Amino acid sequence: MLRIAVVSEVSAVQRNAALIEALSGRGCVVVNAAMRSKDDRALTYIHTGLMAALLLNARAVDMVVGGCGTGQGFLLSAMQYPGIQCGLIAEPVDAWLFSKINAGNCLSLPLNKGFGWAGEIVLSQIFDAWFSPGFGEGYPKARQVPQSASRAMLNEVSQMTHRSMEDICHALPGALLAETLSFPGFMFILERDGHNPALIELLRAIESGREG
Repeated sequence: MLRIAVVSEVSAVQRNAALIEALSGRGCVVVNAAMRSKDDRALTYIHTGLMAALLLNARAVDMVVGGCGTGQGFLLSAMQYPGIQCGLIAEPVDAWLFSKINAGNCLSLPLNKGFGWAGEIVLSQIFDAWFSPGFGEGYPKARQVPQSASRAMLNEVSQMTHRSMEDICHALPGALLAETLSFPGFMFILERDGHNPALIELLRAIESGREG
């Protein structure tokens, strides 16, 4: 069963409930991995981009849904890390095309910009389009083969141009990693659902102050 993490940050936390609702009833396990309300400890898109990378590289989830006021900040933050294929999704056709052509694993939504009357309906329509049949099948049909080859090449390039997630964790600013790992419930999700023992053990050691 597809596992999806929602990572909400401080500028758009008021949309968290709408995101969870829009994803409900789709036969997926949805994990609310970051902020849920304005009363939670504040996370920026820098934190949630790192959360997305840790969740995907630990193989704790299959897909991450995030965003920020414009969607641009979370997109840029998440794309700093290996193994992330993130798209900026502002309307249903964006979701449909990203699903069919790019078959990504991370969605960044503009959750303040343009989010007006019936914004919750647009969110639902975005996920209707994302979950429509034919994930990664390509569009138009005449482009299916080259698009598949391009996705494979992009994954290869990502591995070549990034350090491993373990190396990145060693090099990240200590405060950023500590703030991220100590967010209530986040390390629990990684330990419970992750399938990358080496990364999880490293994070456990860092989080408890034993690393180094």
